[in-house]
Amino acid sequence: MPVRGHRTHRPPVPPLRIPALLTTERARPDRIREHPRAWRLAVATVCFGAFMGQLDASIVTLTYQPLRTEFHTALAAVQWVSLAYLLTLVALLVPVGRLSDVHGRKLLYLYGFAVFTLASAACGLAPGLGALVAFRVVQAVGAALMQANSVALVTTSAPPGRMRAALGIQAAGQALGLALGPTVGGALVSALGWRWVFGVNVPIGIAALVAGHYLLPRTRRRHGASRIDIPGVLLLGASTTSALLALSVVSGLGLPVRSALVLAVAAVVSGWAFTRRQSRCPDPLIDLALLRTGRIGPGLLAGLCGYLVLFGPLVLVPVELARHGAPVLITGLVLTALPVGFALAATTADRFLPTGWSDSVRSRTGAIGCLAALVLLALLPPDAGTMPYPLALLGLALGVFVPANNTLVMKAVPASSAGTGGGMVNMTRGLGTAVGVATVTLALHLAPGDAGDLAATTVLAAFAALALATTLPHRRPAPGA
Repeated sequence: MPVRGHRTHRPPVPPLRIPALLTTERARPDRIREHPRAWRLAVATVCFGAFMGQLDASIVTLTYQPLRTEFHTALAAVQWVSLAYLLTLVALLVPVGRLSDVHGRKLLYLYGFAVFTLASAACGLAPGLGALVAFRVVQAVGAALMQANSVALVTTSAPPGRMRAALGIQAAGQALGLALGPTVGGALVSALGWRWVFGVNVPIGIAALVAGHYLLPRTRRRHGASRIDIPGVLLLGASTTSALLALSVVSGLGLPVRSALVLAVAAVVSGWAFTRRQSRCPDPLIDLALLRTGRIGPGLLAGLCGYLVLFGPLVLVPVELARHGAPVLITGLVLTALPVGFALAATTADRFLPTGWSDSVRSRTGAIGCLAALVLLALLPPDAGTMPYPLALLGLALGVFVPANNTLVMKAVPASSAGTGGGMVNMTRGLGTAVGVATVTLALHLAPGDAGDLAATTVLAAFAALALATTLPHRRPAPGA
C-alpha cells in the first residue's frame, strides 16, 4: 500500500507518436530515383491529379437534372453542388500553397489525393442534397491540396532543359480530363446513375496515391514559413459566398426574397473589408499594387470572363437539351465539342497560328471568336445536330484566348511576385467558373423556356464582349495633354 503523504511514482505516459508516413515525405526507391526516365514517371503521376480535377469540373453539370428529379428541388439549389466546391477551392489555393512550401509539396499533394478520393466516395453515397454539398466542400479541400502543388512538383521533377515539355504533358492531362468529362458523365448517368459520376474518382485516386508514394520526389528545398492571411481568407470567402447566395435566392433557391438584400449587403461589406485588409496586410492574398500595374488588372478581368464563358454553357446546354427531350448520353456527346475544341487549341495553337502574332493579338482574336460563336449559338435552333458547331468554335476560340491572356498577365508580374501572380490567376479562374454557373442559372430562372436560353446566351456574349474590350489597344495620352 502507498504510504500517506508520499506521491506514488507512476511511469510517464509516452507521447502520442504520429506515424512518420503521415508527417514526412518519403523518398523514392533508389532504382526509381536513378532511372533516366524518373522525371517522366513523376510528371505522369501529377497528370493523375490534373486529369481528375478537370474531369470533375466538366462532368458534374450533367448531374443537375437527375439531382433535381431525385431530390425534388430547383436548379438554384442544385447549382451549389458546383458552387460550394469552387468557392472552397478559390479560398484555399493560396494558403495551401504557402503551407506546402513549409511542410513539403509531395506530402500535401498525397494528402490531397486521399481527401479527394474519400470525399468522392462520400459524394456518391450522399443521402440528400445538403450532405452532397457538404461532401463537395471536403472534396474541394483535397483538390486545393493537389492543384496548389501540381506545377511545383512538375518543375521540381523535370530537368531544366525539359521544363516546357513536362508542363506540356501536364496540360495534355488537363485537356484530356476536360474533354472526356461530358462524354464519360453522360454515359455514367445514363447507364448507372448520377452517383457514379463521383464514384469514378475512387479507383483513379487509389492508383494515384500508390503511384505518388513511389514515383514523386521529395521537396528539395524548404522555404521559411510565411504568414497566412487567415482574416483575408475568411473575408474573401464571406464576400464571394454571400454574393453568389444572393444570386441563388433571386434564382429561386427557396429563401425569402428579402434575404437576397441582406446577403448582398453582407457581400459588399465583407468585400470592402477584404480590400482594406489586403492594402494593409504584409502578406496579402491579393496584392492590390499589382492590380494597378499595366496589364495585370485588365488581364485578370479578361481571364475571369474567359472562364465564365467556358463553363457557362456547361450549365446552359444540358438544361436546354433536356427540355427538348434529348437523352443525357446525347447531351454529353454534344457538350464534348466545347472542351475538345478548347483542348485542341490550347495544346496545338502554336503550330497553326502565325509565328509573328503577339500574345495581345492572340487574345484579341480568341475573344472575337468567342463572341462570334455565342452569336451563332443564339441564332441556331437548340438541336443536338447543330449545337456542336458553335460549341466547338467557342472551345477553339477560348483555347487561343485563355493561354495567351494568362501569358500576358504573368509577363507583367515582376519575377519577385510570380507566386502571388499565379495565385491570382488561379483565383480568377475559380471565380469566373462560379460566376458563370450562377449567372446562367439566374437567366434561366428569370426567363423560362426558350427565352431563358436566349437570355443566358446574351449574358455570356456580353462577358465575351467585355473580354474583347480588355484586349483592345489603348492610346497613351500625349505628353502635356
